[in-house]
Amino acid sequence: MGRLFVVNLEGKVYSCKHCRTHLALYEDIVSKSFHCRHGKAYLFNKVSNVFVGVKEERPMMTGTHVVADIFCVGCGSIVGWKYETAYEKSQKYKEGKSVLERFKVSGPDGSSYWVNHEAHVGGSDADEV
Repeated sequence: MGRLFVVNLEGKVYSCKHCRTHLALYEDIVSKSFHCRHGKAYLFNKVSNVFVGVKEERPMMTGTHVVADIFCVGCGSIVGWKYETAYEKSQKYKEGKSVLERFKVSGPDGSSYWVNHEAHVGGSDADEV
């Protein structure tokens, strides 16, 4: 596979909850109102230290998109997905951006998001089904 290079980010960092590899900066958040199977998810302009899986069409609450799962380079855990193609004109802003699931990352203050199984999953940007 070659040599593994990990970029250390500076500032308010979201990191993999399993291995603490830096994944994204707070200032790169586009939206905090996304949802996935495990609860909250955030849309980021850019993420670091991930590798992209196989592209696939996936039906989501906002329509069908071509997405690819993204994996932490440190431990290989799935941490979210990347939007490759959005078919709906209103969803084009997501193309090239990535979603990190809060359940799978630690926040800038070191906090982890825990799933509330009674929580209502929905909202205008809810996407993973």
